[in-house]
Parts: sequence; structure tokens; C-alpha cells
Amino acid sequence: MQGDPIGHGWLARFLVSVLLLCLNACAMVGVSRLKPGDVVSEQRADVIGSRQLSDSTVQTLNVLALSAKQCAKSFGSCAGIVEHASGLDEERRLSALSELWLERALRGDRGPAMDDATLDAYLQCARYAYAYLFYTRRTPAERVFDQRQAKVIAFYDYAVERVVGRWFQELPRLGTGWTQTGLAGWTVLRPDTDLRTRAPTAELISASTLRFKGLRNVYRRDGFGSDFVAVAPPAAADAPAVPWREPRYVAMTGVLVFGGHTLDEVLDTRQVQLLARDPYRDASVTIAGRSVPLGANFTAPYGLWLARSGFAMQSIRSLLGREGGIEEPRVLLMQPYDPGRLTVVMLHGLASSPEAWVNVANELLGDEQLRHNYQVWQVYYPTNAPIAVNLVQIRRALDATIRHFDPAGTARATRGMMLVGHSMGGVIARLLVSSSGDRLWSLVPEGRNLSAAKRARLRRQLAPYLQFSPMPQVDEAVFLAAPHRGTPTARHTLARWVAELIRLPLGVLKEVASISDLLGDEGGKGAPLHVSNSVGNLSDTDPFIVATGNLPISPAVRYHSIIGLYKPHGPLAQSSDGVVPYASAHLAGVASEVVIPSWHSVQETPAAILELRRILRLHLRREPGDGAPP
Repeated sequence: MQGDPIGHGWLARFLVSVLLLCLNACAMVGVSRLKPGDVVSEQRADVIGSRQLSDSTVQTLNVLALSAKQCAKSFGSCAGIVEHASGLDEERRLSALSELWLERALRGDRGPAMDDATLDAYLQCARYAYAYLFYTRRTPAERVFDQRQAKVIAFYDYAVERVVGRWFQELPRLGTGWTQTGLAGWTVLRPDTDLRTRAPTAELISASTLRFKGLRNVYRRDGFGSDFVAVAPPAAADAPAVPWREPRYVAMTGVLVFGGHTLDEVLDTRQVQLLARDPYRDASVTIAGRSVPLGANFTAPYGLWLARSGFAMQSIRSLLGREGGIEEPRVLLMQPYDPGRLTVVMLHGLASSPEAWVNVANELLGDEQLRHNYQVWQVYYPTNAPIAVNLVQIRRALDATIRHFDPAGTARATRGMMLVGHSMGGVIARLLVSSSGDRLWSLVPEGRNLSAAKRARLRRQLAPYLQFSPMPQVDEAVFLAAPHRGTPTARHTLARWVAELIRLPLGVLKEVASISDLLGDEGGKGAPLHVSNSVGNLSDTDPFIVATGNLPISPAVRYHSIIGLYKPHGPLAQSSDGVVPYASAHLAGVASEVVIPSWHSVQETPAAILELRRILRLHLRREPGDGAPP
């Protein structure tokens, strides 16, 4: 049966009409709603965090009828279109190019063995980001709320981190005295640096790759550039024996600057230079005639130093007098010496090391005002030696360090110094600012028949240990959980057992033997001299601790006490921190005294750190200097 041609024609026209109506009337755009958290994640996503191009770069490619897949497949053609196509403003163009080159670099980055093509891609990324930030119409300050700028800064920082790491590997090949070299098709100028390191850098570590356990906070300064830790090699075996140690781990901020003075010149250049800056010295850097805040990571060098130090085992060996411990005090500088910053000297306690200050030093200098005005020295000393011996040796070490760094004695750093001591370190800190006069000579059991010559020799030999005066450079001190009058804990069975395991340093044994000989009568007879080790020295019945317990502190020194209170019950006067009685830690005449609920390690508590910050700020008001961050 034949169909009706008219009917078929009508049906065809009807279907075409319906199709045309759908094309014009059916919705071509759909909509869905994202969760707020997903919105933020999508806005922040970029090639660094998600390995996918950011939404802004994808939109730029869409404008040019390009896609991320096309650019990955034919990068040169894609980058050329983005660079030369009309219809894009410079900011959009440069930010997209920076991310595209970064994606290309990430695809080729295989770790330390970076090839030249990948290095070139990172440099291209950094150059486009540099041009975006400093050579477009708007300044960085005018774009402060632009999300695109935040991403471009991140692209730049990451590229700098990888480029500098690769360049560092080239330094052994270049030797010394070079001014420029060719690398991956670029002319690389010798770095411009103001780092203060005692030796050429042996290792350069990106601070962004480090994570620390045991530190409460990581203190950074927001700003431009990538953060590094520059590590100097260990001191040579034949290096001069000096009591101070300059830091091996130094903060560095790296900035890449490119040749040219206009946007076109920067985009055409293949010349680049690294600015290696000390963030303690520099709060900003000048680029393209603009002063730009300089970023920094102040915790990374300190944390890396502590993590690699081996202090925990070494301090126990030092206490017991075993091989591998230290035999003499060392003054450890936490940052390169700065004559314009006031100095805080920290002294740890028994069986301890600079690890006692693990959070204290970091938290104190996490405060920008304090960091700008203070530098920290830590005294590391053998805690097996008697207090009198450590007092003499620490004083000599500090005096030698001060003479070395400030021979004229005129720097701000060595005027108005502050001592901060914990436990036995607090006792030593107090004696460093006290006067003994002739009060301690009664400790010497002089023989009845000593000749005048022997008496004179004995007095000369003992005078450094029994006759001392305050350090003139110090005008403030803080004592934390310090047993100024000893502690009965040192008489307990466990403490006596530990004391029996301790070996005195060889130098102390020789000194004791020499003094014993002098104390003998003319016939060579006499009782051997007994000298307590550090544990015995801290007993509340020890003759030395009893005799020094109430020595007068210099009137030129303001001093403060921070005292722990463990399991508080009963009157304060009868309390303790579990080790040191309140009555032993308390001092009359203090400028301030704070009692904190804490075990003996009170220095690590947030309350003690806040109190130390308060004292440092008050101290700053009394000392010369502007007291303000740069």
C-alpha cells in the first residue's frame, strides 16, 4: 500500500519545526550549586597544588579556542598563540604563560638530576611571573586582592626554589672568581649576596620542604622570594680552638631578577641573577625601582640545627664524663653576629643542652619586634663539672667571645646583655652577676703548717674559683627554677647513685690534685681535697652552694624569677616544682617573680615564654635603639 505523499510531507515539516523550536527554546545552559568548601578549593586550585591548570588559565585558553590537552600535546604552538594573540590584557597573558611553563617544567622534573629543558622551563615560568608582578601597568599593591596575583607569586616562588637548587649543584664546576656562566641557554650572573657565613655553603635546603616535630610553631615572614637554609661545612679538624661557634645553619631568601628595564626587554632577555639575602638584615628588596617585602623562614635553620645536633646523647655523655661528651663550655650563636642587636645569653641546666631551650628561643624570636632587636647566644657546657669550675670557664668563654666580636666594647650587642638561666644554669647565671668578695675563702681547709710561699701559690690557684665579680656587660637576668640554695633532691638515693657514676673532667682532677698537694704540710702529708661533682654541688647541704646562696647581686642588674609550682597544696613557701623548693628558687630584691603551675621544666611552658617576652620588651625600653621592626 502506497503512503500518502502529502501526509509524509506534512510530518517531515512538523518534525523540522519542532527541532527548530527546541534549538531556540530548549535551555543550553545548566546550573548546579557547589558546597562553600568546594568553591574555595576550586578557586585555589592550580598546577602546583592539583597538577591541573588553574581556572583563570583555562579560561584564558578558552578565549583563544585552546584547551589544556592541546597545550600539553603541542606546547610550543600553544605558548606562541597565548604570547602573541590579540584580545588578552598583559596581566592575563603573563599569568597564563607563567603557569603553562610551570606545568611543562613539572612534567619534566625528575628530582635532583634536572635536565636543561626543565631548567629552562622553570626560568621561563619565573620570568613571566616577574614580568607580571613588576612590569605591567598595575603595581603589586594595586592587585593586592587579586587571586591571580597570589597564584603568580606562588608560581614564581616554586620556580625559584627549583632553579636555585639546580644552580647550587653547578657551583663546584664553576670554582671561584667567576662572574657569569651559560646554563640551559641562559646567561647566569654571579649571585649578589649579603649572607654572613663562616665558610662556603656546603648544602642548600629549601625551607618549604622541612617539617619539624617538637617545635610548637614555625615562624615565617610573608613576602617575596623563596626561603632556604644555607648549611656550612663542619669546622676543620685543624681549625683554631675557640670557645665560640658561629652558626652553621643560616636563613636565606632567594630572589631571581631578570635583565631589562621595560616589559619588552624583560620578555626578550635570557639573563638572570640570584639575589641571596639574609632576612635578619633585609626586610625588603628593591626590584624595578620598588621596595618589596622580603619573605623569610626564621625557624627552619634553628630546627634543622637541633634535629642534626645529637645533643640528647651528647649531654648524657657529658654529664657522666664519658667519651663523646664535651669538656669545655661553648658559646653557640643562633644567628650571624649582629653588632646592632642586643644579646640574650641562655644557660641550660643539669644533664641538659641547648635542647632545653627548644621552644623558648624559637618562640621568643618569633615576635617580630624582639627578633629585630635581639640575638641569642646559647652556652653549652659539661654538666659533670663542679659549679665553681663551670662558672670560671663559662665566664672565660663569654669574655673571649665578646672580645672577638666586639674588641672595642662599643657595640649595642655587648652593652645591656641579658642572662637567662634554667635550673643549674640559673645558679651559674646568678653568680655571673654576683660579687664574692672574700666570703668563699672559708671553704678552703688550709693546713696548719703551710709556708708563706705555699699559701701565696694556693691563693693564686684558687682565686678564680673563689673570688669573682659581676660581668660588666650584663644589666638584666632571668632565673627559671634555679636552686640558688640547693635542693634536698640531690641527697636522695637515686641522685647519689647518679652522682657516683659521674666522672669529673680530667682537667678538674689535675687541678684538685695540685691543690691537694699545696694543702699538705711541709712533710707532704695532708688529707686529699674532696670536690663535689655537679649533682653533689646542688645539694642544699653542699658547702659551696650554702656559701654562695646569698651573695649580693650587682645593683646595676635587674633580675627576675620564674618558678614552677608542682601539685600545689599548702603554703607557697613550702611548695616546690618537684625538684627545686620554692624557698631555694625565691630571691629577695627581684624586679618580678612569677609562679607558674609546672614541673621543673618550667621554661618550656607557654606562660613562662610569655613572661620572658614581657621582660625582654621592658628591657628593650631601657636600652638604646629604636625598638621597632624595620
